[in-house]
Amino acid sequence: MPKELVAIAVQQPALQDYEEGPVPAGNIRIRVDFGAPKRGTELTGYHGFRGASFPMGLGNMCVGRVIEIGEGVEGFSIGDRVAGYGNLRETHTWNAERALPMSDRMTWKEAVCYDPAHFALAGIRDGQVRLGDRVAVFGLGAIGQMTVQMAKMAGASFVAAVDPIAKRRAVVENIGIDLSLDPTAVDVGEELKKATGGLGIDVAIETSANYQALDGAIRGLAYGGTVAVVGWMKECKGGLDLGAVAHFDIPNLIFARACSDPNRDHPRWDFGRITDHCWQWLSEGRFDCEEIVAPVVPFDESPQAYEDMDLHPDKSVKLGVAFQ
Repeated sequence: MPKELVAIAVQQPALQDYEEGPVPAGNIRIRVDFGAPKRGTELTGYHGFRGASFPMGLGNMCVGRVIEIGEGVEGFSIGDRVAGYGNLRETHTWNAERALPMSDRMTWKEAVCYDPAHFALAGIRDGQVRLGDRVAVFGLGAIGQMTVQMAKMAGASFVAAVDPIAKRRAVVENIGIDLSLDPTAVDVGEELKKATGGLGIDVAIETSANYQALDGAIRGLAYGGTVAVVGWMKECKGGLDLGAVAHFDIPNLIFARACSDPNRDHPRWDFGRITDHCWQWLSEGRFDCEEIVAPVVPFDESPQAYEDMDLHPDKSVKLGVAFQ
C-alpha cells in the first residue's frame, strides 16, 4: 500500500498506509516525485494550535507525473508533469482544474516555492514597495527568501535581510543583497539606520512572526515608514516595545495575507491574480529557488527530517522530499 506522512499526535510525525479508490470524473492521479512542507502555518497546526486535529497530513505541495486520467478530463496526458497542493504522500488525486501544469524548463524546486511566493508578493504589494525604496526583510524562511528576490525585482535601491540562522543568510548573500544581519549579534534597528545615513528604511517586511523581529523592524524604519506584517503572529508575550519609538516615528503597520479576499486593491487584484502571476514568474525562471529548497531527503527519512525541521531550524531553509 502507498504511504503518507502524517502527524498522529502533537509533534509526532509518522509514515502511514492509505488506500486509493477509483479516479473520479474530472480528476487526475499523479505519482509524486518531490514535495515540500511549509514551516509557518503548518507547524502551527503540528504544535496543536489554531484548532488542529489529529491525525493530520504533513506537507504543503507536491510535484509528480500523471498516471491516471478521470472521465471528462482534457488538456492532460499520461506522463505530464504537474504540481499541486497536498501532504507528502506517494500519490495524489487532484481535481484537474486545480492541478498546475509545469513548463518544460521548470524545476520542481521552483514549483514548491509557489505557495511562499503568494505571501511574498502580498507583502511587497501591501507594503507598497516602490522603485528606489530601501527595504529590509525580516525572517529568511521560504517566504522571506522569495520576498528578498521580489524586492529586488520591484526596484528597491537597497535590500537588507535579517535572520539569526547563518545558513539562511548565506542563500540571500549568494543572490546579492546590500546588507545581511544576525539579530543575535547586532542591534538591527541601529544597523539599518547606520546603513541608510541615519534615515532608516522605507519598508520593512516581517515574515518570521517573531515579536523581537517586529520590534527591530519598527526601530529600523524611517519616519513614517511602513512595516508589512506577513508572518502569522501568536499571542505577544514579550519582545515588542511599541512605546520606544513608534509614537515618535509614526510607522504604518500593514497586515498582509495573500489569500484574504477582498484584496486591499479590490476589485483590480484578488488572490487569483496573485497566484497567476506567481506561477507565471516561476515558470519563466524569474526566481532562483535552488538553494531555498534545502536539504532534500528521501521520503522514507521524512519523519525524522520533519522533526529536525521543527526542532532544529538551523538545519534547513525549506525542507525538500524526494520520492525516487
